Amino acid sequence: MMVQQIDRKQLKRDSRALLRTAQVSPMAMTALYLSLVLVLDAADVVSGGSAALGIGSLLSTFVSVLTWLVGIVLSAGFTIYCMAIRRGERAEFLTLFDGFSLVGKVIGLNIVIMVFTALWSMLFVIPGIVAAYRYRFAIYNLLEDPNLGIMEALDMSKRQTTGYKAQLFMLDLSYFGWAFLATLPAALLEWCVYSASASSLATSLLALSDLTWIFIIDLWSLALSLFYLPAYQCTELGYFEIAKSTSGVGFGAEPPRQDGWNGRSHPDDLGGW
Repeated sequence: MMVQQIDRKQLKRDSRALLRTAQVSPMAMTALYLSLVLVLDAADVVSGGSAALGIGSLLSTFVSVLTWLVGIVLSAGFTIYCMAIRRGERAEFLTLFDGFSLVGKVIGLNIVIMVFTALWSMLFVIPGIVAAYRYRFAIYNLLEDPNLGIMEALDMSKRQTTGYKAQLFMLDLSYFGWAFLATLPAALLEWCVYSASASSLATSLLALSDLTWIFIIDLWSLALSLFYLPAYQCTELGYFEIAKSTSGVGFGAEPPRQDGWNGRSHPDDLGGW
């Protein structure tokens, strides 16, 4: 396998250009997606408040799990939308709900990834991080080829990410500023919890209801995500396409060129992160 050094800046520019060709505005689709997530979070908070009042902890747990699962499937639908943009296909607003046609596999895959990553994290933090990047492309493989099994999608991702994990990490790092800004309201809430006894401002902020805080945090995140989430998703899909091409693994991928190495890995790829 020949690992390619990806020009991240150029790929970002290409992704922004592709987004401008979308029939449905990426900002509008992102707004719809995250608005639904906001509603799910609000429902979770309301059910939690009901449990605190003794109305039903079992119902609260059920609602929390259900909202989490629906969020996973909506995320898959958003990914399908971005995949369609990269392929030059038309994607309507209803594309956001296409993940429900694969609901069992999408949820199962996410649960398996969480379990595997947690098990690796028990060894130490670093193996857990590496595992998260190892399975990064699994959902893309499944969405491209719904006939795949969960373990097949994971195995393909392991082979595709060989040599690309560090580059994916640098991609995430390049969006760190956006992630930092998105966590500001949550950080402010955390500060209020620890400073309530010493600050009248913190005390007054804590007086806001949980539902109000959820609304503020999600609305802030939504506003920021309109500007970077579609570009980030499309850029990562660009990484996925390059990894498929160089590894020869994935739906529609051509076998990789051997370049005289008789099927063996290139020396630079051995043990590649």
